[in-house]
Amino acid sequence: MKTYNKLVRDKIPQIIEESGKECSIKYADKDETLKYLISKFDEEIKEFKEEYSVEELADILEIIYGITNNMGIDFSELEMIRKKKYEERGGFNEGIILEKVW
Repeated sequence: MKTYNKLVRDKIPQIIEESGKECSIKYADKDETLKYLISKFDEEIKEFKEEYSVEELADILEIIYGITNNMGIDFSELEMIRKKKYEERGGFNEGIILEKVW
């Protein structure tokens, strides 16, 4: 038996049981879920740093969806704020490194 105590995707318990194994789960409350989401975010960022892949980016985006849902933020609101910041300050597409300011 292996102990995880970590947030998993919603269908993972079903997938485990369909594979012939058993698992125990608990449902976290809203505050606890947010803490687990942030921990999962850190884990996925670490994985992305080790393997730059679209799959890891998709995991990060799914966690962002989870965080916005947990916080009661509509994803379209998040996207609107992102676009506004992009229009005002730009994105991170040109690789500009700020070295010094005088």
